[in-house]
Amino acid sequence: MDGSEERFLKTLRTVAPGTPLREGLENILRARTGALIVVGDSDEVMEIVDGGFRIDAEFTPTQVYELAKMDGAIILSRDARRIMHANVQLVPDATIPSFETGIRHRTAERVAKQTGELVISISQRRNVITLYKGPTKYTLKDIGVILSKANQAIQTLERYKSVLDQSLANLSYMEFEDLATLNDVATVIQRTEMVLRVVKEIEKYISELGIEGRLVSMQLNELVSNVPEEGLAVIRDYIPKATVGDLEKAEERISKLSSEELLDLDVIARELGFGAGVDVLEQSVTPRGYRLLKKIPRLPLAVIENLAEHFGSFQQTLTASIEELDAVEGIGEIRARSIKDGLRRLREQVLLDRHF
Repeated sequence: MDGSEERFLKTLRTVAPGTPLREGLENILRARTGALIVVGDSDEVMEIVDGGFRIDAEFTPTQVYELAKMDGAIILSRDARRIMHANVQLVPDATIPSFETGIRHRTAERVAKQTGELVISISQRRNVITLYKGPTKYTLKDIGVILSKANQAIQTLERYKSVLDQSLANLSYMEFEDLATLNDVATVIQRTEMVLRVVKEIEKYISELGIEGRLVSMQLNELVSNVPEEGLAVIRDYIPKATVGDLEKAEERISKLSSEELLDLDVIARELGFGAGVDVLEQSVTPRGYRLLKKIPRLPLAVIENLAEHFGSFQQTLTASIEELDAVEGIGEIRARSIKDGLRRLREQVLLDRHF
């Protein structure tokens, strides 16, 4: 998740159900008085404030509701814990473009663009709450509507996760048999990214739902607890250059693919670092072994990295004798036997998963 997405989720959490600010907004909404609220009293905000009066009092839903009965805007501290000013006139730069028609919403949009702070506009006629943060505009939806969409997204995620699990099981089998192709790898990366995109959508719903989204959050965590790590391990296994910088760049390139590009496995192979060609997806590839070795209990990451670096491929690690494993830094005879036993049990489990 990039910085802009995280900032937007933070904004949604600020006004989510269960917060004092959301309670105050709902009170204003029900009273149909309308309001203009700026969350942040930075220098940029205060430069465009005219009139009004300073309060500097602790925020309460009741107080903000009463203050909203006046015509002017309300200025809160950035953490929304204090009411700093009330009944103020906001005078943003009139040259800032705005596509809003109402005076309150047009002012809110310009203030948000000029200051970068969160500005909340509550429409008196349309009875909706609109958030403005920088260039972003977002209208809060009814909790019931969001819950319904979140539950639909969870169902979609369950289907995507099931398909991903099948692809991972197939890849694991191919890796043990040394039969993996770039098509198998690209398919897993594609389906991992599809799952992660649904996760981002659900995280937005959870942020907006606040305390109403606890059950959805629990379902999400149960479904995808290890998906990002396993997806990254697949990329690390197959990327031509396995340095941290190359790994991060490949992950970022894949995450930025459009929905149409993500459906093209040739594009994924290219972003992974493989060349273009008619039969590029059919070429055989061998993993370094990071993903499968991580599945062996109590095997430290440093030891996994030593194994991958020492043997160069998972097949070499798989066929290594106890003496050869023992020769790797950080591995004694006891751990070498544990690795051999762990790989044997893992292979049996992979074969079982494939057939059932």
